[in-house]
Amino acid sequence: MEKKRHALKKLLEAVEHELLKKPNRKTLDRLSLLAGFQDWESFQEALHGEDDGESNYEVGKKKQS
Repeated sequence: MEKKRHALKKLLEAVEHELLKKPNRKTLDRLSLLAGFQDWESFQEALHGEDDGESNYEVGKKKQS
């Protein structure tokens, strides 16, 4: 029983470690695209700066024309 408890504890520690790990830049860029932003930096600027999603869309729209 003690071996099972130890194994379960190790498994839970490994899962917790993975859940707390910061996603890499590629993942953050993809999530930002789903939210309607060009990349992670644009998303961060909208959250913490003067920009918003609409201004980001207009910039992207101009590039396509």
